[in-house]
Amino acid sequence: MALSPEEIERYARHIVLREVGGPGQAKLKAARVLVIGAGGLGAPVLQYLAAAGVGELVIADDDLVSLSNLQRQVIHGTPDVGRPKVDSAVDAIARLNPHVKVTPLSQRLTEANARDLVRACDVVADGSDNFDTRYAASDACFFEGKPLVTGALGAFDASLTTLRPFEASPTGTPNPTYRCLFPERPPAGMVPACAEAGVLGALAGVLGSLMALEVIRAICGFGEPLVGRLLLIDAMGMRMETLQYDWDPSNPLNGVNAPR
Repeated sequence: MALSPEEIERYARHIVLREVGGPGQAKLKAARVLVIGAGGLGAPVLQYLAAAGVGELVIADDDLVSLSNLQRQVIHGTPDVGRPKVDSAVDAIARLNPHVKVTPLSQRLTEANARDLVRACDVVADGSDNFDTRYAASDACFFEGKPLVTGALGAFDASLTTLRPFEASPTGTPNPTYRCLFPERPPAGMVPACAEAGVLGALAGVLGSLMALEVIRAICGFGEPLVGRLLLIDAMGMRMETLQYDWDPSNPLNGVNAPR
């Protein structure tokens, strides 16, 4: 996909990167990315993917902007309070990069609609804040063969991984699924919502930016993605570590007894 002279200037710092270059920037322009949630994680994901020149961003979120969101959801502003988050995000992205098409979906991703939403996109970034959505998104991405970048925030901690369970690992076994990492949903109430536990606003920006980096990596194909690796961030001690996790042969998606 050809770049206009204005786009060549806009993305010049990408184009001079050997690992991206003109071909990589063209891939970004041709890509369609589904971003689940336009909140604490979705906000920086959307901003950096729009700035990077992703051709189309599909945003799924059924929530309205509230004043308490603005401490971390930096794609929205005070005048947006009360507006649908997807509408506020559309306006912000248009100001940032008019070359990006935005498709707002004022709806929650569920088991019922997940596969249809995922099927139409090249990569999915899940910035949701609940396990029902995470499982629905990860299962849909497995069945539709789409890379999934998924992040989670705690009060002062965060985690990030990339899932490509429809592909094989270097050892020949399948790549792990989300269900290999988290076999079962935690009991209701075990993981408090951020309204109860709080969340450090700047940490959402850090994790969302790393999610955007993983999406860009998935599109352009450079470097080593976080497949089979869980990045953990400790904002209290300013530490990061990466844990490896493997395919679970008993998982219900691509395990040995999974339906073929």
